[in-house]
Amino acid sequence: MPTQTDVVIIGAGAAGLAAAKELTRQGISFVVVEGSHRIGGRAYTEEIAPDVWFDLGCAYMCAGPDPKKRIDESNPFVDFAINQNAAIDKYLYGANYICNGKPLKAEEVEAQEAYYKDCEEAISRSVEVGTDVPISEIIDLGNPYATPYIDMMAVTAPKDLDEASAADFFHKVEEASDYTAVRGYGNVVAQWGSDVKVSLNTKVESVDWSGKNVVVETVHGSIRARCLISTVSNGILAAQHIHFTPRLPDWKMDAILGVPMGAENKIGVHFTKDVFGPGASGYYQSWSSDAQGAYIEVNLMSSNVVSVFMGGRFSIWMEKQGQQTAHEFAVDRIAEIFGNDIRQSVSRSIVTAWVTEPWTLGSYASALPGQFHQRESLPLAIDNKLFFAGEATARANGTCHGAYWSGVRAAREVAELLN
Repeated sequence: MPTQTDVVIIGAGAAGLAAAKELTRQGISFVVVEGSHRIGGRAYTEEIAPDVWFDLGCAYMCAGPDPKKRIDESNPFVDFAINQNAAIDKYLYGANYICNGKPLKAEEVEAQEAYYKDCEEAISRSVEVGTDVPISEIIDLGNPYATPYIDMMAVTAPKDLDEASAADFFHKVEEASDYTAVRGYGNVVAQWGSDVKVSLNTKVESVDWSGKNVVVETVHGSIRARCLISTVSNGILAAQHIHFTPRLPDWKMDAILGVPMGAENKIGVHFTKDVFGPGASGYYQSWSSDAQGAYIEVNLMSSNVVSVFMGGRFSIWMEKQGQQTAHEFAVDRIAEIFGNDIRQSVSRSIVTAWVTEPWTLGSYASALPGQFHQRESLPLAIDNKLFFAGEATARANGTCHGAYWSGVRAAREVAELLN
């Protein structure tokens, strides 16, 4: 590992890898250090069964509605996957709603969809008048369909509605199209980033930016650079797992603490055969009067895999209970939809634990009520030495392509300074 370079990049997720590729184009030297044993960050795929892949992190290769006018709404990983002949599938699946083990009737679906629309309009009206309040304060929590909406939003936010900023949710980039990769989004990102030289298992312990240069201390020694690009999560920065000298200024820490990491986890359950029936693939919401509901995706790309999503405090609680409890919860929710006979065909499961994942301490960042304005400060550089990228700093926050474009943006800021 070099001890002297122009730029040190901390983190080899989509943002760090994109920054490295952009600095290469600009002819600027750099060192990428990554604490984990792999690249990709929260884009990570594991094999749940022979040649069947499950994305533990980001799974939707989404793109915003206007990528021609807003480059950061485009998703370069879609084009990369196509160019590499990686099989991708456009997400065109339908939605299904199950209450107390029974599909909603047509008139119930109409009422449920009307309620969801009312909630969106209430959020919109609140933000348009300049308020940034908890979503829980502006929707009808007494509605019969509040339970599935709360479950869905806890995954999307990813926080319970009393901790979710209405303004932050309102300003999310609307997704125009989604694709899923047959062999996993994480594998696409890992292949795309495989040409970047990365020092793995290299945890950063401290950053001294008090002098002319930035000195980065890692477990494998120190690196001296002209500046630093940090792509680590707000969870790591908030926990101060990297010691900065001088400490990060108050305005930056206020931004980091105002947009903390949320909790979204998922359980992937593989079945030995198709137990779902024809036309069953798609998105489900299942809830009941006596059990926690779930946001579920069934048999996408004929994989015989079901993904059960959890968000907010329930996700944090479930992570503490352990993988077996999460597995049982997921199988119970699937059985509510497809019947108990499916239990005989359960193969294995993968359970994520992003809140305690040591390199992220959460799934992705979302603003607390009243703190949406802090988004503006997250990407700002400090003293022309410390630059920041990562999904939290992106306009398309919470997405892999958003992280990518944040890395490009930070690298270009550095290039403008150094060149």
